[in-house]
Amino acid sequence: MDKSWMHSDRRSKAYEFGVEAFLNFAVENLLTTTHIRCPCVKCVNLKLFGVGIIRDHVYFNGIDQSYKNWTFHVEPWEATTNASRNVEEDDGHSRYSFVSEEIDMDDNDFGDFGSDPYEFANVIGDGDQPVYPSCRKYTKLSALVKLYNLKAKHGMSDVCFTELLILQGDLLPEGNTIPTSMYEAKKTLCALGLSYEKMHACPNDCILYRKKYEDSTNCPTCGISRWKEGKDSILKEGVPAKVVWYFPPIPRFKRMFQSHETAKSLTWHAARKSIDGQMSHPADSPSWKLLDDKWPEFGNEPRNLRLALSSDGFNPHSSLSSRYSCWPVILVTYNLPPWLCMKRKFMMLTLLISGPKQPGNDIDVYLEPLIDDLKSLWVGIRGVYDAHNGEYFTLRAALMWTINDFPAYGNLSGCVVKGYKACPICGDDTPSHRLKNGHKICYIGHRKWLPINHPYRRQRAAFNGKPEYGIPPEPLTGEEVLHMVENGDRVCWKKKSIFFDLEYWKYLPVRHALDVMHIEKNVLR
Repeated sequence: MDKSWMHSDRRSKAYEFGVEAFLNFAVENLLTTTHIRCPCVKCVNLKLFGVGIIRDHVYFNGIDQSYKNWTFHVEPWEATTNASRNVEEDDGHSRYSFVSEEIDMDDNDFGDFGSDPYEFANVIGDGDQPVYPSCRKYTKLSALVKLYNLKAKHGMSDVCFTELLILQGDLLPEGNTIPTSMYEAKKTLCALGLSYEKMHACPNDCILYRKKYEDSTNCPTCGISRWKEGKDSILKEGVPAKVVWYFPPIPRFKRMFQSHETAKSLTWHAARKSIDGQMSHPADSPSWKLLDDKWPEFGNEPRNLRLALSSDGFNPHSSLSSRYSCWPVILVTYNLPPWLCMKRKFMMLTLLISGPKQPGNDIDVYLEPLIDDLKSLWVGIRGVYDAHNGEYFTLRAALMWTINDFPAYGNLSGCVVKGYKACPICGDDTPSHRLKNGHKICYIGHRKWLPINHPYRRQRAAFNGKPEYGIPPEPLTGEEVLHMVENGDRVCWKKKSIFFDLEYWKYLPVRHALDVMHIEKNVLR
């Protein structure tokens, strides 16, 4: 294909025809119009957008002229001898172990190199090239990763980081390979496969501008503009009013299996045996056993993943008066042994929702891309390479439950968590009482969960002046909850949770759980 148009004037007809030819080429090969890597000089194939936004970027910013082989858009790559070089040292450790140490990833976690050999060859070259001719301690890639880690740790702006790179280059001997700008650093690091999607959102949490709303400029629900409003009340076209960061989990699951040790650890649960009959790992839980029994084709493959989701809001600024809220959404993989599954490098950040207010019950809007990926994982992702067994297989995964504090429990489950009917188990029969002087609601029926002959059941003065002879209610099943919210019986339910879009969700015995820290703090103290 003729690529001479990439060097033409952006106002010329040749450039216009070239852009359209490129977009047609990308759509034909990728079979999508909404998730295509943008090759403009600012995005440098790091971000995914729809065809309309990519067209605007390529016109406004210009195309990256160094992008000669369109490998991100499925153009066949011209093989070179560099691409076939071995990435393992003689001692069996990856030469890129310094990267995993700096950014908490496991070995061989550096993207799907097999599908992108052009970028892989560049990474190999950067990994071998010393930062300056006589340097033996750092290569170009290791130095850049350490510098970028400092940028992330201390919150440096892009401008500040660019100036730091320029100063670093001046301080080092002549012939050093330190990049001179943030743009060049991005081009080097993008080959590590740490991709993300930057999604525009309605400031009122109505929609994400994706799929059918990809090219919309106003929210179809509330009518507010997609673009940010300046101090002079003039819209800054092209500057989104709210942004959500999405980190797709599927590529990272693939990379986990590309590590020999990690792939072996992901089947640890299949070899273990519960000796004492106690629940010492999620593999002993009813939810795990239900997935094995109800879907035996899923349970018979020990490499299929069992996941948990956790989310909560916090104020990232030191000032308590700031109303800014940040909600990370994290996935945990239970296939791993207990001493690994809660390690930071295995806790997978998938969403970062930030803004002047918390998403509340509208958090389902932001979970849509993650739910789409979880649906794909339930169906199966073909062609995943298992480095431990040396074979390709179809990877599947299931979300077992969410873990939150009680307010976030209500946001994710759709259950009422305050007022007279705030107990997710008791529902309409919640034993609540409003204090006459304190004007607060208290819940006093917890003794019914004690053994029937427990002495606390007969005590009166220490509790509400009455003995307790009741029995604990049976928790509602997922099918009962789904029937209630779909038929308008929403006394105790605010909404239908987006998790019910997962085929298996309504069958799980435990769908939402409270985190240990809040139980210890609020109940056991």
